[in-house]
Order: sequence, then structure tokens, then C-alpha cells
Amino acid sequence: MLDILISPFARIIGVIVLIGALFGFGYYKGYSGEKQRFDTFKADLQAQVKAQESINEATKKQQDIIGKSIRSDYENKLSALKHYYNGVRQQSSSNSLSTLSSSSSSINEETPNLEHACASSTQQLVSLQEWVIEVSKTGR
Repeated sequence: MLDILISPFARIIGVIVLIGALFGFGYYKGYSGEKQRFDTFKADLQAQVKAQESINEATKKQQDIIGKSIRSDYENKLSALKHYYNGVRQQSSSNSLSTLSSSSSSINEETPNLEHACASSTQQLVSLQEWVIEVSKTGR
């Protein structure tokens, strides 16, 4: 009797609607499960990013402190070198040797203080090496 009440066209439509509903329900369940996994992944990733940012900030602060320390130490040592080589120059000019002739004095006055330049370069290299060693100890 049910066959008489429902036409074949209505049966086909009903089966199509039922299959569509089942497909839609399966799609929704799959999508919601994947979305939940993705949201969990995003939350974990943001927590890791915040933790890494705090580690990076602490490392940067530590390296800034090391850099300032090495820089001030370098400036102090460079100042001591300048003071030392200025004293050496004054001592060498106060010795009892004869003075330079007028033809060679202009040449000698224009020459840079090579000892001071070498000592400054060496001190710069030593300070750079100290900085590299200290920064490498921070684990960066």
C-alpha cells in the first residue's frame, strides 16, 4: 500500500536527499574533527612562539650586556694604549740625540705612529675574539 502512495519519482528524490544528508553529515564530522586538530595545533604553535620569543629576548639582553662590557673594556684598553704611546713619543723626543734636519722633519712629522696603529689593531682583534667567545657561551 505504501508503494501506491509514494510515486517512483518521489522515491528517487527521497533516496537522493537521504544520500545527500548522509554525505553532508560525514563531511561535517570530518571537517569538525580536522578543524579541532588544526585549532589545537595553532594553540600549541603559539605557545611555542611565545616561549621562543622570551628565550630570544633573554639571549639578546645577555648579549647586549656582554657587548657593552667588551666595548667599554676595549675603549679603556685603547685609551691606555694611546696614553702609553704618547708617553713613548714624549720620551723619545726628550732624548739627547740631535734634532732632525729641516729637510727630513716634514717627512717624519707626517708619518703616522705605526706602533700605535699596530697596537690598536691588535687590541681590536683581541677584543673581538673575547666578544665571540663570550657570545658563543650564551648558546646562540
